[in-house]
Amino acid sequence: MQPAARFRSTHTSSNKKNPMFAFIVRRIAQAVMVMLVISVIGFAIKTAVGDPVRDLVGVAVSAEERARLSEELGLNDPLPVQWVRFLGGALQGDLGQSFFFKRPAMEVILRKAPATLELVLAASVIIVLVSIPVGIYAAVRPRAALSRLLMGGSVVGVSIPVFLTAIMLIYVFAIHLGWLPSYGRGETVRLTSWWETGLLTKDGLLHLVLPAISLSSVMLPLFIRLIRAEMKEVLEAEYMKYARAKGLRPWRILLVHGFKNTLLPVITVGGVQLGTMIAFTVLTETVFQWQGMGFIFLEAVERADTSLLVAYLVFVGFMFVVVNTAVDIIYGLVNPMVRITGRK
Repeated sequence: MQPAARFRSTHTSSNKKNPMFAFIVRRIAQAVMVMLVISVIGFAIKTAVGDPVRDLVGVAVSAEERARLSEELGLNDPLPVQWVRFLGGALQGDLGQSFFFKRPAMEVILRKAPATLELVLAASVIIVLVSIPVGIYAAVRPRAALSRLLMGGSVVGVSIPVFLTAIMLIYVFAIHLGWLPSYGRGETVRLTSWWETGLLTKDGLLHLVLPAISLSSVMLPLFIRLIRAEMKEVLEAEYMKYARAKGLRPWRILLVHGFKNTLLPVITVGGVQLGTMIAFTVLTETVFQWQGMGFIFLEAVERADTSLLVAYLVFVGFMFVVVNTAVDIIYGLVNPMVRITGRK
């Protein structure tokens, strides 16, 4: 056998023996391609909207001085050259200087990221704790009055915009009843030089309740209906009938044999929606004056702080890509059929 043919044969057999490795490599390559596309979009925004010379020196500078600075900054280079330079800076965490905060844009975003991540975490906990029992109950007792009420409420929940939900929560629980605060993060504790958390103080937790409920209302109806639909399908499976015939306890049948088999689609959708929920924090943070990335993003739009806009876009895009890639890999580990169909 020729060396080249032997190498191809060995390489092919290696791929067949390690389909998971090839699957992970493909997903990581796709993630890199998506990030390259995001970098192109960010570079296009910075080029079309921003003016680095203005950000550095303002408008009270002569045309000759502006031309000299443009040459020094490489703004007269071809766009592909500028994009490669932008990409190199992005890989090192350098996405420009925020002209309003007078600090690196990525540093500003990272200081605001903990507030957004804590809000998303609290909303995710609410979604999990509510959607699982409600979805299972609606699947087991589809004709019960409470089940119909819950499913009708989920339809209403899908139809109401998140900002309207936030306003109603503020009116009822903050203004009318006076139980909870309506804006801000409350008392926070500094963990590191850039991470402040309100999860360790009572005041911080109270300030988190209404924003977290508001944000969870975006995805909660979707997960309730998804779990209900998957659970109803699983309940009709043959192995569920066999488990009942064996005389297993009902809770064991539902949780161990039933709900476990509904997790695959729930994990997949959950991973995608987690990234989407980060984007939805813009409206929630604005209504509640929650000092996170979404709130600072709107401020950057109002001030035309292009570097901050691009930093937000790249950071959120990176988080979205990382979460979805991790979910794809976990799904491939759990379900071998994904790897088999993915080799086409």
